[in-house]
Amino acid sequence: MIHTEVPDALVASYGRDDAGRAWLDGLPRLLVRTAEHWGLRPDGPAGNGMAALVQPVVRADGTPAVLRLQPVGDENTVAVLGLRTWDGDGVVRLLDHDAGTGAMLLERLDAGRPLSSVADDDATMAVLGGLLARLAARPAPDGLPRLGDVAAAMIAAVPDAVPALSDPAERRLVETCAAAVAQLLPEAGDRLLHWDLHDENVLAGEREPWLAIDPVPLAGDPGFDLWPALNSRWDAVVAGGVERVVLRRFDLLSELVGLDRGRAASWTLGRVLQNALWEVEDGKVALDPADVALATVLLRHRA
Repeated sequence: MIHTEVPDALVASYGRDDAGRAWLDGLPRLLVRTAEHWGLRPDGPAGNGMAALVQPVVRADGTPAVLRLQPVGDENTVAVLGLRTWDGDGVVRLLDHDAGTGAMLLERLDAGRPLSSVADDDATMAVLGGLLARLAARPAPDGLPRLGDVAAAMIAAVPDAVPALSDPAERRLVETCAAAVAQLLPEAGDRLLHWDLHDENVLAGEREPWLAIDPVPLAGDPGFDLWPALNSRWDAVVAGGVERVVLRRFDLLSELVGLDRGRAASWTLGRVLQNALWEVEDGKVALDPADVALATVLLRHRA
């Protein structure tokens, strides 16, 4: 019989309002009920991130899988739409979905072998770049958030957000990022993007050596998808020399995905802008130093 304690990380994510607390209270029962509905038996302890509970299971026919539970909402809807569109091409395969509960039954990958376990940075970037190219090769289906709308909202938020930053240089950096995005706004793209592809969101598999997980699908320009890879293992970036490592990664990713360097750099500045707005929204008065360093390098070498 499946039994689980509600993980602290999920309590931290969802325990701040009545709806979230109600979902947490019902999570153990939901897990049992969904497993029974799909004829699943547990196959090891449950894991979790900040957003979902993931229970390894075995289907009635003996196929290993994972049951993923998270509150019903837009994040579920767009994830399912993206996974169905990709149909396992470079990404974990969606086996089943219950729209009423948000439950997803997914292909089992090796959670103990994330891409972050690969020490060679160039090899890691080659995997990420190859996956980004495959995922963005598909046109985005209707029903997804669109980068043009996301970017326009970011630009509109800048005048109110910038004064909250204490460092004038960081205020200028945010305004520079906004200006770069504004130039690209008329052509924001229509490709199917992952939006969060870094070395922890790629797992080893049997069907393919490496497959992406946990997409937050978005319709837009693939250049907007480089930042998570560029920002991976930031301690190693610092140790290797920020400018050298960032440029090497950026050149490799841009080449593999087939991107114009200037556009890709500007859309990456858009990710720095997005992060800055989130920082201010959270009450912070300074930017993440990694974002500042990454943006500074790209601004120096944007061409």
